Amino acid sequence: MILLKNGHILDPYTGLDGVRDILIDNTGVIARIAPEIDAPGAETADLSGLTVSPGFVDTHVHFRDPGQTEKEDIFTGARAAAAGGFTTVVCMANTVPACDNAETLSGIYERARQVRNVNVLQACAITRGLRGEELTDFAALRRAGAAGFTDDGINLTNPVLARRAMEEAARCGVLLSFHEEDPALLGSPGVNAGSQAAQKLGVPGADPRSEEIMVERDLALARETGARVVFQHISSGRSVELIRQAKAAGAAVYCEATPHHFSLTQDAVLIHGTYARMNPPLRTERDRQAIVDGLADGTIDMIATDHAPHTAAEKAREWGKAPSGIIGLETAFSVGCTWLVRTGKLGKMQLLEKMSRSPAQIYGLTGKSIAEGNHAELVLLDWEREVVYTAYQSKASNSPYTGKPLTGKVCGTVFGAMATWNAR
Repeated sequence: MILLKNGHILDPYTGLDGVRDILIDNTGVIARIAPEIDAPGAETADLSGLTVSPGFVDTHVHFRDPGQTEKEDIFTGARAAAAGGFTTVVCMANTVPACDNAETLSGIYERARQVRNVNVLQACAITRGLRGEELTDFAALRRAGAAGFTDDGINLTNPVLARRAMEEAARCGVLLSFHEEDPALLGSPGVNAGSQAAQKLGVPGADPRSEEIMVERDLALARETGARVVFQHISSGRSVELIRQAKAAGAAVYCEATPHHFSLTQDAVLIHGTYARMNPPLRTERDRQAIVDGLADGTIDMIATDHAPHTAAEKAREWGKAPSGIIGLETAFSVGCTWLVRTGKLGKMQLLEKMSRSPAQIYGLTGKSIAEGNHAELVLLDWEREVVYTAYQSKASNSPYTGKPLTGKVCGTVFGAMATWNAR
């Protein structure tokens, strides 16, 4: 048994806000929550000064497994997730081969079952081979355990196919997740069009209209078909406003924001080079502020890291040959605490809602609250602790936050009957 003493519970699922003891039995189930619990023989941890919250849920990660495990694999990815306070993750489908069939999905879940402290879920591709030509079998893959469907990283440019995908998703009751950058309008990836960084690099940069036009199209299709659609890693203030309007009109759509898009701007490319290259790119301060406002008013439902590990050699290439993306699982809470909570833009409970309750509910994940009878999936937080990240549990280290002073530390997680502590 595990007895957690004197922790301040903040639970965005139930609204509980107060100091309680938590007793977890030998099966990993929360047996009791009370102001004072005595349990002789239990493994006891005094959490005075720490917050106990439901474990974080990240619905957009890349564990590169199978096919690119030199960058990351399920096991190192899970260690990075746990270090960042995440107890559930949803992996994207752009593996090698693409996760577009039950055999590949089964192999991923066979490895995922060996992970003891994180729920590793897998999304499947919308189209076979991520080629944007033929839909996968949504119903069969959902029965096999697909957490959702996405061609993440590749825009579904064909509007007829996009409508068919939404019609089928609505019929099957599954969730679609879209990366919105039209390659015909993009320019060049990784850096914002018109920025000083793009000019210095000698590239046209990524035009925000490539995102905005696709968001506008797919909002219209979602309204027509009744499909539930997630708009991934929104980067443009105009996109935020389009989604705000669609939600007000009753569309069943949802929206992600990444920590890097609400904390950094296009100027970071001048400082961090390829470690600030991502798709969609970092944009202007006005766009950043619009994303923060969207998080505050509920337009943006959830924070997702888009954890995208690459090798150091890949990121050391010249700009045009380096891959886009950064790691984000281990730094996400600290970035959120620093740029959202400490600035007064979001309250603590709001940040926890964006990092746990909202993504769990959108993806249909249940039993995540701190309640008697639920499996224990907890994160232990210090909102005031200063932290500087210099090393990671991930295989990769491609992060612009390395060495940067942040505030807010994940001190550990509890997953079932297993407690994992980060270095104090």
